[in-house]
Amino acid sequence: MDGSNGPRFMKAIVYHQPGDPRVLGYLERPMPQAAAGQVRVRIEVSAVNPTDVKARQAAGATLPACGQVPHQDGAGIIDQVGEGVSAQRLGERVWIWDAAWRRSEGTAQQFLTMPSDQAATLPTSVSFDVGASLGIPALTAHRALTAHPAAEGPLRPGALSGMTVLVAGGAGVVGHAAIQLARWAGAEVHATVSGPEKSALALAAGACETIDYRRQDVAAVLREHQPRGADVVVEVDPTHNLVADTALLAERGVIAVYGADPGRPVTVPAHTLLLNDSRVQFVFTYLTPRPVKLASVRAVSAAASDGALEVGQEHGLPMHRYRLADTAAAHTRMEEGVVGRVLIDVAHADGRGETS
Repeated sequence: MDGSNGPRFMKAIVYHQPGDPRVLGYLERPMPQAAAGQVRVRIEVSAVNPTDVKARQAAGATLPACGQVPHQDGAGIIDQVGEGVSAQRLGERVWIWDAAWRRSEGTAQQFLTMPSDQAATLPTSVSFDVGASLGIPALTAHRALTAHPAAEGPLRPGALSGMTVLVAGGAGVVGHAAIQLARWAGAEVHATVSGPEKSALALAAGACETIDYRRQDVAAVLREHQPRGADVVVEVDPTHNLVADTALLAERGVIAVYGADPGRPVTVPAHTLLLNDSRVQFVFTYLTPRPVKLASVRAVSAAASDGALEVGQEHGLPMHRYRLADTAAAHTRMEEGVVGRVLIDVAHADGRGETS
């Protein structure tokens, strides 16, 4: 319904084989039409995640015959609904999650059709930049923070009151979201960083303290401020940090691991964890059970509506913007280890877009 008399073609980024950023082509594709149970979203902003880069690099990956449009996250406006979807959703501002997971269609295109429940309402008070910055980072952070038995279930204000959270890599995109969500839920949040510039970002995000893991003993510093230890550790680098994490974990604490080097094993200090009645929980957001994922989406939407997930330098997450035609350059920047959120201004390809 609606949107069917518009343009017949759109611009998109597509790749037909894995490789470096040069495989990303900028081309014209037919305008998609929403099928039953789907919505079509006019994409305003698309975001680049490390997972998008890894998917594009994956040697030996079998890609769809039509090619792969990258990017899991984005935000935009519903301009067409399929059969079974309320017409009241037309014109709704939305943020998108897991767009390209086991699908050929990601958010690096002007229009995207997808299951209706993967387009979550974005309040008018929340910018498209924030909407595009939720998805993988915020849902991963939510899953990690709710791995503790006392925090299971969707986060809400007060859900983590009295708990201490340590976020490893507090200046990263997942670390940033974890700090913000944990603070919104009432936790005391500490973060590890690799220097003063990243310390400033983690503090701007809401951490009460940062610990420079290159110069300081993380466990000793954490326990100086919180002798009981951390209830939850949100961990990105278990190869280097897991043993140290166990030294700062509170009784019945959880180390939630969302990243790992595929080429290196991880040493698990099982006896220490056993005596502490603690556990290591690996988090892969794509495989979160659907009901749990949808509950997480609602919680993240509530946090964004409350203004708890703001982005930008002043909120601890610098923005780096590119045009849709320059997506390959955006991927190169990501591969170079840029700090902050890499965004694609999709709407600007034809003159649309909001300033945020």
